[in-house]
Amino acid sequence: MATEQFDVLIIGAGLSGIGAAYRLQTLCPSKRYAILEGRGDIGGTWDLFRYPGLRSDSDMFTLGYPFRPWQEAKAIADGDSILRYIKDTARSNGIDQHIRFKQMVKSAAWSSHDALWTVQVQHPESGALTTYRANFLYVCSGYYDYAGGFSPQFPGSEQFKGQMIHPQKWPENLDYTDKNVVVIGSGATAVTLVPAMADKARHITMLQRSPSYIASLPARDAIADVLRKVLPEQRAHSLVRWKNVLLTLGFFQFCRRAPGLARKLLRFGVKRALPAGYAVDTHFNPTYQPWDQRLCAVPNGDLFQALKSGKAEMVTEQIDTLTETGIRLRSGQELTADIIITATGLKLQACGGMLLEVDGVPVEIGDTLAYKGMMLSNVPNFALCVGYTNASWTLRSDLASGYVCRVLNYMDENGYKMCVARQVGSAVEKRPLLDISAGYVLRAADVLPKQGPGAPWQLKQNYILDLFNLRYSPLEDGTLTFRHDPALGLTPRVVERAVSAA
Repeated sequence: MATEQFDVLIIGAGLSGIGAAYRLQTLCPSKRYAILEGRGDIGGTWDLFRYPGLRSDSDMFTLGYPFRPWQEAKAIADGDSILRYIKDTARSNGIDQHIRFKQMVKSAAWSSHDALWTVQVQHPESGALTTYRANFLYVCSGYYDYAGGFSPQFPGSEQFKGQMIHPQKWPENLDYTDKNVVVIGSGATAVTLVPAMADKARHITMLQRSPSYIASLPARDAIADVLRKVLPEQRAHSLVRWKNVLLTLGFFQFCRRAPGLARKLLRFGVKRALPAGYAVDTHFNPTYQPWDQRLCAVPNGDLFQALKSGKAEMVTEQIDTLTETGIRLRSGQELTADIIITATGLKLQACGGMLLEVDGVPVEIGDTLAYKGMMLSNVPNFALCVGYTNASWTLRSDLASGYVCRVLNYMDENGYKMCVARQVGSAVEKRPLLDISAGYVLRAADVLPKQGPGAPWQLKQNYILDLFNLRYSPLEDGTLTFRHDPALGLTPRVVERAVSAA
């Protein structure tokens, strides 16, 4: 069978990939594209995770697409609603017709002579290999390793007679009715699981080594409810989106500039939500500053409601060992458990785990710099979609997709065959791409691309700055360069011309 060739290959049919396809077919309608998805369905993370209470940790007016208004009542939405929203977006725009399922990308090799990527793909079940070719490669696979999450080796785990589960591998039809459950973890997954399981479980304990910042948010957006009654749908969606962008960005800047005051404010919110005398400073007083790690949001304070009911409890302590019947802590306290859930984090990987090669030379992704947080240094005709850590992922992923379309159209207008963000020399200071201190990020620091100390090698955590930078800044800036004849390779050249900011 002949190798199929496309103008653009999008890797991943999740939230980012579907959004990228929409931008591509509306802003670059002449481009022939396909989406390669390693799994058997649309949705990415929202199709993979199946644990109770799965929900967004940010509002759907910013996590959703700017071009498709969020219509449901809850602003903090459950996983099924988000998955349905993604699938409906793909179906209503004909994007689903461009998806090739069970096509797991193993490697991609760039040839400057041909100005083409050759992409090797494997079927996850049969092992059958398929080859695609493309002029441009846009990786929208996120940075989670879908093969499995992070589970530390707990002493005595072989003794435990009950079930031990990682949320990423949630068993179908798990019955936890009238069971004692211990959730190990302190992040967004743990604070979601505890209230979701509290009603059916006999008792559920959230066991954390150290606390996280947790804040209650209303599940519904009252302002959105009003605006959607009096304004056209798209107009109301845009206004609420901007309102939430500014509120989120403003609170992030407040936390960075006045961390002591932000800590007091967050503590006050928790203390007000819990009974008098609750050990707030034991269980909700992190050692780090606000937004050094991602803030956990609980809709309508559901975690605090579960703790007040007595069906759930919070324990902040180190694990000594697992026993046949549960967990023994270093204090000597024993937690009885029929089920232990290790909500201990995720594994990250770059570019969906694929191997990259440029003109026969392997690319060490962990050694590259990310130009504007999305193009790898010295890797031609390639972009990587990375969202925000301090706001909704989709805010940045949509800007990135728009930027890719700007680049593609500019190349067509000027007869260019290749674009590349050139890094000359190795003197640039390299910093972690994701600027948070969460364990799952620190564990993957070596494999992810890096950022530099300043523009253009910097991933800004600021939607407004990115909006102007990615939509209106000149494309040819002395770092991102273009070629009519890619066969010349990556040797430096004089920038031929720069475009205006229009």
